[in-house]
This record gives sequence, structure tokens and C-alpha cells, in this order.
Amino acid sequence: MDAKGRLAVPTRHREALQELCGGQLTLTKHPEGCLMVFPRPAWESFRDKIAALPMSAAGWKRVFLGNAQDAEIDSAARVLVAPELRLAAGLQKDVMLLGMGSHFELWDAARYAAHEAAVMQSELPDALKDFSF
Repeated sequence: MDAKGRLAVPTRHREALQELCGGQLTLTKHPEGCLMVFPRPAWESFRDKIAALPMSAAGWKRVFLGNAQDAEIDSAARVLVAPELRLAAGLQKDVMLLGMGSHFELWDAARYAAHEAAVMQSELPDALKDFSF
């Protein structure tokens, strides 16, 4: 990430994102301290699911929907990450973009290393105990 908060989209994802969403993305907060980066069609599906949650989830609706910001991949294959989202995720210069299927997670590299180390030290959740690797 550069000093102006622009993330260079990795080459391997650029063409797919152009085809899938014309470079139109939506970024929002993730509960674990990173950002979620959605191609616009995936965001619309996620947004609709979150909007349909009951009032008991109103706080989380605000976190996801109220912090969502649209962004576009520019001609230099960069995405501007809004200052308030950079601050919320602790994003500095060294960041990691992780593919998560329908979206990406954008992490501060040091924060992700600590998060992954903690996950690797924890017990496998029941959902993975019978999973074949």
C-alpha cells in the first residue's frame, strides 16, 4: 500500500476482477480486524443477506453496511482505501490480500501474522476435525 492509501491489485486478480465487476469493488470492516473487499456483485448478495438480519443483529448491520465504501480499480490497477477503513484495520505499508472465495480480506501484514499464529495454536474446530486434507 502506498502513502496515499492505494492498494496495488495483484496481477493474478486484475483480469478476473475486470471481467467480473468492471473493477467496481466495495470495502467494509470485518469482525476480526481486517477489511473485506468484495467485487460489486458479491457485495450486493452479501449486503442483501446482512440487510435481512433481524433487529437483534442491528449493531452488526451497522458495522458491515454503515462502513461500506465503494471503490474502483484505477488505470494503474490500484484501489484507494478510505482513511477511516485503513485506520480501523490498522493498515500501514505492508498489507496482505487474501482470497476468500467470493471476496478478499485485506490485512495489515503484522496483524495477520499474529492472527494466523494464534489460529495455528488453537484447537481445530469440530467442523474441521473430520475434514480430509
